[in-house]
Amino acid sequence: MPTSLCRIDPLPLVPHDGPFDDPDWLFEPKYDGFRGLLYATGTGCEIRSRREFRLDPFLELCDRISGVLAGREAILDGEVVALDPQGRPVFRDLLRGRGYLALAAFDLLWLDGRDLRPLPLAERKRHLAELLPADTGPLYKILTLDEYGRALFEATRKMDLEGIVAKRKGDPYGPPTIWYSIRNPAYAHGEGRVDPFRSMGSGYRVNSPASSTSPAPVTKRARSEAR
Repeated sequence: MPTSLCRIDPLPLVPHDGPFDDPDWLFEPKYDGFRGLLYATGTGCEIRSRREFRLDPFLELCDRISGVLAGREAILDGEVVALDPQGRPVFRDLLRGRGYLALAAFDLLWLDGRDLRPLPLAERKRHLAELLPADTGPLYKILTLDEYGRALFEATRKMDLEGIVAKRKGDPYGPPTIWYSIRNPAYAHGEGRVDPFRSMGSGYRVNSPASSTSPAPVTKRARSEAR
């Protein structure tokens, strides 16, 4: 990873039985992709998996994200997704190198030399919104809804998304903070899943758009260390 940035362990997701409403919590749609931490400096960026593998199949995406961040030093937690024409993430398209490649960011952990992990989640979200005031093709913020987890879960169910994630507004990033994953049992792409890194062999290719509306696909043979 870039030498000026510290290594960060991503927060785990703990399964939860069902959606709930609570004014002290934030709720987000759970996108089906590859969870990764983006490490960005003035010289470029890279995405690393939860197991610390560098996700080289997404080098083209990193190049585009570097252009968006324009030299800012940042660490973001998010999900690499392949979007269909309706903007929905499709995991099988990600494996097959189809769709529009993007990083859906849901947390900002480090910015220009400042460690944001001790801050409450709600404040980190504010910094994320300031860093990314407008969504772009390669990098955008995940939708966040205060309090009403049941309503968001119903919306994701109708859109055939994987589910939602529940996060307490006042929690820092790190132990003992817990995030809850609430799965949509009717999710159409949940069956028959395979090890994604086994599927990302030397022939894996990805398309990366210049923007969400005017894609300029670029293919690149993967050089994945994630095995």
